[in-house]
Amino acid sequence: MTVYEGSPRGQGVRVAVVCGRFNDLITERLRTGALESLRAKGVDDASIVEVWVPGAFEIPLAAQRLASSGEVDAVVCLGAVIRGGTGHYEFVAGECAAGIARVQLDTSIPVIFGGLTTENVEQALERSQPDASNKGAEAATTALEMVDLLRQLPKGER
Repeated sequence: MTVYEGSPRGQGVRVAVVCGRFNDLITERLRTGALESLRAKGVDDASIVEVWVPGAFEIPLAAQRLASSGEVDAVVCLGAVIRGGTGHYEFVAGECAAGIARVQLDTSIPVIFGGLTTENVEQALERSQPDASNKGAEAATTALEMVDLLRQLPKGER
């Protein structure tokens, strides 16, 4: 039996981090967590591209451009959609997640959903703390693990 498993190694990995500016109190914290995680796992600063878009809805388009460029091995997508009094939350969160999934499948590049979809600001602050519960750091680690895993797997037709 052959078993494949990725490891979050950062040496030689080029990563783009796409952040939504909307709810930047939260996304700044996610960004910090992601960058700290990438650096701790050996990704060189020169191998990190940081891109800011207006909000979560715009993240998939920037991710698609980056993933298609051949310049990065993975894209980490960070945003924060906090439920309000209207249906806007469902549209933005769902379309952002679907767009990111589509980009990942269309490009065969890991495009990681590091977006928060919370009921309130308190939940978002909890999930973006500068500790082990930071979802930006978790997304960055996932990106590196997927890059390593895909490098091991047999290549399919594109």
